[in-house]
Amino acid sequence: MNVNNVIGNVRRGLVLCVGLSIVSCVNQPAPKSTSSAPMSSDEYQATRYDVEKDFGPDSAVDVSHVRDAIPKIEPRTSAGNKNPYTVLGTTYSLLEPDVAYQEEGMASWYGNKFHGHQTSNGEIYDMYGMTAAHKTLRIPTYVKVTNLDNLKTVVVRVNDRGPFHGGRIIDLSYAAASKLGYADKGTARVRVEAINVQSWVQHPGQESTEAHALAVGEPTRVSGKTIEQAREASADNYPLPSNTFLQAGAFSSKVSATEMRNTLGGLTHYPVFVTQADKNSLYRVRIGPILNNFDLVQLRDLVFRKGGVRPHMVQQ
Repeated sequence: MNVNNVIGNVRRGLVLCVGLSIVSCVNQPAPKSTSSAPMSSDEYQATRYDVEKDFGPDSAVDVSHVRDAIPKIEPRTSAGNKNPYTVLGTTYSLLEPDVAYQEEGMASWYGNKFHGHQTSNGEIYDMYGMTAAHKTLRIPTYVKVTNLDNLKTVVVRVNDRGPFHGGRIIDLSYAAASKLGYADKGTARVRVEAINVQSWVQHPGQESTEAHALAVGEPTRVSGKTIEQAREASADNYPLPSNTFLQAGAFSSKVSATEMRNTLGGLTHYPVFVTQADKNSLYRVRIGPILNNFDLVQLRDLVFRKGGVRPHMVQQ
C-alpha cells in the first residue's frame, strides 16, 4: 500500500510496545550500531526500522467508535516546529500560525511501521488515534479532512511531519483513513482545511465551551466553577451510555491479557476484566462500564500515566 516510508530526520525513533491497540503489539527492536560512536542521521534512518514497508492490522478493524479529535486551544512550542527544516535535500518553511489554509490533493496513511514511535513533537504515534502528519502546518493544528470521492469527513490533530512523497499533501493515521473509507486503497483525493480553534469552540451549533472543556478534560474554570465542582454538582448532565468501556489492549494470549488486567486493576474502582467474543477472537482487556464523561476522561489519563497504555473508548 502507498504510505509514507521516508520520514528523514523529522521523525525520531523511540520504540515502545503500547498495549492500547486492538491487535497484539509488534516488537520493533531499537536501531543497532556496530560502533560506539554516535550514528549519523543517515545511518540512524537506515537502521531504525526492521519493517521495510508499512502495514495496517492483520485484519480489518472497526474504528467507528473512535471519536474525531476535539479542537482545543493549545500552546505551540518549538517541538516539531523547527523552521525552516530540510528532509531528503528539500527545505520546507512552515506556514504562518493559524493561517486560513485549504488545499486539495492526495492523502496517504501510516500505520504499524510507525506505531509506538515518537512523532515530530515527541508524542507517541498511535495508529488508532485521530492524528496526521503535514509538511508545513504548525504543530499542533486541527484540520478537517474530506474524502472528495465519498464526502466523508474527519477532524484530526496534526502532530507530525510528512508525507515526503511527491504529490501527497497529508498523511493520516490508520483510524482516520479507515473512517474516510480509503485505508484499503492506500490513498484518496481529499480537501484539507485548517480549523480556527477559537471559532470552533464559540461557533453556534458546535459544542458549548462548557461541554468542550468537559470532553477534553481541561483543568479550567467552567461557568464560574472548576471542572471538579461541576462534576460533583451536575455529573448527571454528562452521562454515557451504559455500555461504554475503555479498552486497554487486545491479545492473542490469555496470559498476556490477564497480566494487563492485574496491572490495571489496582488503578481504579471500576471493574477491569478480560473478554473474548468467541473462541477464535482476541482477548480484550476492558474497564467499565463507565457512567459519565468526567470519569472517562480522568480514567483514560490515569491509565496512560500510571499503566503505560493509552486506552480508547468502546461500546459493547
